[in-house]
Amino acid sequence: MLGSKDAVATVAVKDLTAAKTFYEQSVGLTRLSGESAESAMYKTGNGKLFVYKSRFAGTNQATAVTWVAGDDVEAIVETLKSKGVRFEHYEFPNSTLKGDVHHTGEIRAAWFKDPDGNIHAIVSR
Repeated sequence: MLGSKDAVATVAVKDLTAAKTFYEQSVGLTRLSGESAESAMYKTGNGKLFVYKSRFAGTNQATAVTWVAGDDVEAIVETLKSKGVRFEHYEFPNSTLKGDVHHTGEIRAAWFKDPDGNIHAIVSR
């Protein structure tokens, strides 16, 4: 049924202007046409990220968006850091933190928050 349909990551924000600045300037996304005063849509590889205003923004305490970056995890983390993005550090079983990147077996991952506290992950696979 839905297995052949595209999915869009959806993130609630309180301040759409601040979110646009973050997603466009810090994260480097390209805004797509058709936005409204309450939302914006961004291209993300083969997918999309929908950002919309909501009074419930930032209340999710789990990962909202995961970016699959392959071998580019460390390079992306360094680029984001150079743009002022701060990374979260967590304690996971059998995981080692090297800089801002968690290593668990062959998987490498890093987490950051947007201005509303929505959690994003960058993973190697």
